[in-house]
Amino acid sequence: EWPETGRLALYLLGLRATCPPLEPGPQRSLVTWLKYYLEEDWAGSRQHGHPLTSYYQYSLGVLALCVHHKRVREEVIRRLLAAEHHGRFGHAGGSAVDTEAVAALAFACLERERTVGARLAAELRAAARRVRRRMVEGQGRDGFFGNVYSTPWAMQVFIAMDACRMQPAYSRAMAALLENLDAFTTAATTAQVLPVLHGRSYLDIASMRCQEELDTLTPLGPELPPEMPGNVTVRLVVECPEPRCPQHRLYDRPVPAPAGASLLDVLRAAAVRGPHNFTFDTQDTPQGPFLSRVLGLEARQQKRSYWQLLTAPSTSLQMGIADYRPHDGETLILRLSEW
Repeated sequence: EWPETGRLALYLLGLRATCPPLEPGPQRSLVTWLKYYLEEDWAGSRQHGHPLTSYYQYSLGVLALCVHHKRVREEVIRRLLAAEHHGRFGHAGGSAVDTEAVAALAFACLERERTVGARLAAELRAAARRVRRRMVEGQGRDGFFGNVYSTPWAMQVFIAMDACRMQPAYSRAMAALLENLDAFTTAATTAQVLPVLHGRSYLDIASMRCQEELDTLTPLGPELPPEMPGNVTVRLVVECPEPRCPQHRLYDRPVPAPAGASLLDVLRAAAVRGPHNFTFDTQDTPQGPFLSRVLGLEARQQKRSYWQLLTAPSTSLQMGIADYRPHDGETLILRLSEW
């Protein structure tokens, strides 16, 4: 089966943050599985020189092991160091900020835990500083590092390295974040932004004193978005590059939908319209539904392909299909891309 590196890493980070009972059996088993996934993730794709999943998931795995005070093999660490050194974190059509940030958090955690030698610790410290410097240099005019969703990851790097007070870039990012908190609508994105709002990073989970933590969690019912009167018409386009698809544009139709509908609702509306059949499938992820297949064409992680979401002519959407709400007359493009 495909390694579940990222999902299991996030689960273990969340588990540690909730102060689980002092019965280590089940938790130890999950940590063992994560170590296994990390090895499978890399060993299964030696010929390509990158993890089977992604450097983002691989970095999450290293970070989760470190937060759980587990020693990480030097070879595993050096794979990430080499990727950072050679600039391998980027992918087509998107920012590498989130991947670089998670890797830098893993580097900072490994150095802080003091489970590595002095030479490797110095390399980790230098790599984390390089990542932080690139973030400052690449900060957008809007204050974001990459986009609104990668910004909390980047800000955690400044917090973990105790560098937020001396960096004006951090203050600009915080101001931008506070103006866009309504973008964080899923449990996964909220979990990334909440620590930053309290001046914390995921590294602070490692030093939590659980016996002093108060149980203040209370369940809240989901808030449904208000219904909006009227309808919108969205032009839906599906593109697939050659040579996989000789006919580059596979679908191009106007799709009416209720005002305030999400992109997922638009896709459902297109699927029930005829005579031009439109089909799609989704896969559940911690970040919400992920578009996995359109018109029978599957985005396969093994092939490093995904369905890129754009608004015409070429602006990548910064939200998932369940969160983005198209405007009337907007053209939305589903493009099969590689990363």
